[in-house]
Amino acid sequence: MSCSSNTDSTDQTPIEISEIKVNGAVITPDEVAREMQYHASESQEEAVRKSSEVLIIQLLLLQKARELGLDKDLPEVSEIPSEETIIGRLIEQEASPQEVTEEECRRYFDANKSQFVSQDLMELKHILLGADPEDEEKRATAKAAAESLISKLVESFEQFEALANEHSDCPSKETGGSLGQITRGQTTPEFEDAVFELDEGLAKDPVESRYGFHVVYVDRKLPGKQLEYDQVKSDVANMLMEFGQRKAIAQYIHKLVDESEIEGIDFEIGRPLTN
Repeated sequence: MSCSSNTDSTDQTPIEISEIKVNGAVITPDEVAREMQYHASESQEEAVRKSSEVLIIQLLLLQKARELGLDKDLPEVSEIPSEETIIGRLIEQEASPQEVTEEECRRYFDANKSQFVSQDLMELKHILLGADPEDEEKRATAKAAAESLISKLVESFEQFEALANEHSDCPSKETGGSLGQITRGQTTPEFEDAVFELDEGLAKDPVESRYGFHVVYVDRKLPGKQLEYDQVKSDVANMLMEFGQRKAIAQYIHKLVDESEIEGIDFEIGRPLTN
């Protein structure tokens, strides 16, 4: 994965970055330029805007925290940077969300039940005929071998464990090809996309993945079920607390911006401050 550039490769002409003043304190063009590496953007102008906003917000929070004396008695030894600690104290004091009530949790759950469903579950076994994705000849051979094994299993499924032990290139061959119970996110996406569409029983065609071709038998298919409120109420409460925290912080930042004197950039209060 390349991290060499976060801006549009066609936008190579450097743009001029203005000095910014926040209540008299200066954010230099060099500071903005250094911050740009952390903000993926389609243009340099957009990267400058995002970087400037982040630095302005950080400076406003630090200024307010110091005004309130929250920069005192910092830990002498800490893995957390002092500025982060100071801002954390400010957020805790000035922008903490309200506690979420049982009624609010229940109301959110009733309106968003589809979010609270257990994952689909598959219990299956397989035989992997391994083949490198770049080796077209071996891929074709592996596919043909998988189709041949499927034909044998249609005639006599009792052979599955023996055939897995003999032919599979997966460590699961030691347990008769069993993968046990799986949910989405536990195997490769292309394998999951195929097997979660299968019915119980022997798949009539090989399943292709980056590792080769799989002969798949689905022992059980258990679709996700609607969860009851009591099973997820703590998750709902945590989610609503997080929503509330984000909203409280956003409102507090807008308040600080509105009360501040910012020069060198057109700071629009009506739109989100950051993406």
